[in-house]
Amino acid sequence: MASVNKVILIGNLGANPELKYLPSGQPVCEIRLATNEVFNDQQGQRQERTEWHRVVVYGKQAENCNQYLTKGRPCYIEGRLRTRSWDDKDGNKRYTTEIVAERVQFLGGGMGQDRGQGMPDEGGPPPSRPPRPMQSGGAPRRSGMGGPSAPAEEPPPAADYGGGFGQGGTDDDIPF
Repeated sequence: MASVNKVILIGNLGANPELKYLPSGQPVCEIRLATNEVFNDQQGQRQERTEWHRVVVYGKQAENCNQYLTKGRPCYIEGRLRTRSWDDKDGNKRYTTEIVAERVQFLGGGMGQDRGQGMPDEGGPPPSRPPRPMQSGGAPRRSGMGGPSAPAEEPPPAADYGGGFGQGGTDDDIPF
């Protein structure tokens, strides 16, 4: 039986993107994306719930995200779920689930002014047809330490960038 691992999200950035480089030189950018759900509870009161998503982008698309996305900016993410693990400094096994972005589309008008880097207003297509999403690069990776090269489509394992972003690398460490 075939299986599908596909995630589509439209939400707002909860923080500015974090760009890092792997030992191979490949750029990797982490995005914190918030999606909101509005519903009525059992008493009929309107409730809103925010879900936070950890999104990882690789290659040239990672550099574009870091340059043009800012906190609060809406964007469309298309990718797949990945769960990875690592050992923390105390030797405990830690896990995180993230979305590996294959497409990122910048939405809205926040053009990065608060980061000092504005994307020119290209006019774009009419509102009835959304712009085409940017595709990730996929440049071949150099092999490290004499080992075989990983395929360009497969992101590197967590160990390549220290087991996670931020101080502890866990979802519990999200400051928002």
